[in-house]
Amino acid sequence: MPQNKTLKSNRANSELGGEEWPRFNAAKNLVSGHVLQQWSPGPLGRPIFSRDVEALHGDYAELVPNPEIRLYPLRWLMLFLFSIVSASNASMWFQYGNISNIFMRFYSIDSVAIDWLSMIYPLTYISLILPVLWLLDNRGIRDVVLIGSAFNCVGTWIKTSSAHPSMFPLTFVGQFVCSVATVFILGIPSHLASVWFGEKEASTACSIGVLGNQLGIAIGFLVPPILVPNVDDMDELAHHISIMFYITAGVATFLFILVIFFFQERPKLPPTQAQATARSIPPEHYSYLASIRRLLRNWPFVLLIITYGLNVGCFYAVSTLLNRMIIDHYPGEEVNAGRIGLTIVIAGMVGSLICGIWLDKTKTYKQTTLAVYFMSLVGMIVYAATLSLGHLWVVFITAGALGFFMTGYLPLGFEFAVELTYPESEGTSSGLLNCSAQVFGIIFTICQGKIIDHFGTLKGNIFLCVFLFIGTALTGLIKSDLRRQNANMLAKTTERSNCHDGSMAEPSIFNEEQF
Repeated sequence: MPQNKTLKSNRANSELGGEEWPRFNAAKNLVSGHVLQQWSPGPLGRPIFSRDVEALHGDYAELVPNPEIRLYPLRWLMLFLFSIVSASNASMWFQYGNISNIFMRFYSIDSVAIDWLSMIYPLTYISLILPVLWLLDNRGIRDVVLIGSAFNCVGTWIKTSSAHPSMFPLTFVGQFVCSVATVFILGIPSHLASVWFGEKEASTACSIGVLGNQLGIAIGFLVPPILVPNVDDMDELAHHISIMFYITAGVATFLFILVIFFFQERPKLPPTQAQATARSIPPEHYSYLASIRRLLRNWPFVLLIITYGLNVGCFYAVSTLLNRMIIDHYPGEEVNAGRIGLTIVIAGMVGSLICGIWLDKTKTYKQTTLAVYFMSLVGMIVYAATLSLGHLWVVFITAGALGFFMTGYLPLGFEFAVELTYPESEGTSSGLLNCSAQVFGIIFTICQGKIIDHFGTLKGNIFLCVFLFIGTALTGLIKSDLRRQNANMLAKTTERSNCHDGSMAEPSIFNEEQF
């Protein structure tokens, strides 16, 4: 069984003012194969490198070996294992909403109670994300994924006892426990990608990690209508619901066992120069609260937090209320409502993967993010305009296009955040993004639900279009400061200079307008 080595996030401050990290200015030392470092933050957090040999005798100067970089084949196993755990947990999220009319009749509850079975997820996330981020920084990714998998397993087993019309409170408790698991799992993809994968594959790895979550949502749309048909006999209905709950509990238990025995903390050697730099910072120089404060003073990242929340919050609202919208225009089409949800997610999985590969090849973070955001707005407008035409095949096409761009945006937001906030913890930046998404998800779901009830689905979808337009405009204002790319290029420049002429070359600053 792999042992969990405590991983305190070794991060450096990339902001001016406030709490400052020890300064490191890299220059070549006379000892072969070593670099004497003393770093200081420059404007916009970029490092300033001095050629003055006297500067090498500062208070924080230290001798460290040139980092050895290596990619391990085991990284793909870690990514696959995490992705299926994420899929298992995400399938719980929309397990009820896609057959809401069946559960409303079974438990004798209204639509608001069903909506809260989905909205408990973002509410729990908002409440617990900060302590979970602290745990990720102080205990590491293995412990966090292990705890999340354990909560998911316990929650699914609680649900197995709730397949009775009087057991709605118990099924709510089980759903709440599963929602706690989501807090430990949802923000991991970017962190896992940075810790295990090389710079030319990190965005693709992040998109695959996000894809696992989307696969779970797809399962949540597809499987419940198949396992739980809309039958009149309550005993037969309870039997079908019980079968669904036991299947999900068995899968969650199996995955929990796999995580215990096979999921590892991090590779022995770092996969990139940026990770090597992050590992070299002493843990006693890191403050979790100071890191949060630095992130919230990073204005490009703050804008990204808002825009990410607007986009993903709209996606959560559409996913939660999809069954109600489809049934409103196409009565009796519960199965096709699930298939439309599945179409949204599968198209989104393709979009996520394509966007991740595109980022790895081009590094055009802002341009790609802005383009996908704008197409999400266009997709939402088209979906809203065609939903009531009376042709399900049209809804399949427009919903698929909407899912392609809205879900494809997820890994873009994660990776753009890592670039804007390096060398802060990837888990912290993605956690704050997800927190914003949960806040807007709750607000949009409640508001759109009320608008649909009183004014119809078209007005509800127009409500979301307005906020997607605002998010598109704000995305255009985000300043692109690709710090992680700068760090990798800087390390390569230093290494080439050491190898060829023994002098420190001035690093070039990475700017995506070069592409």
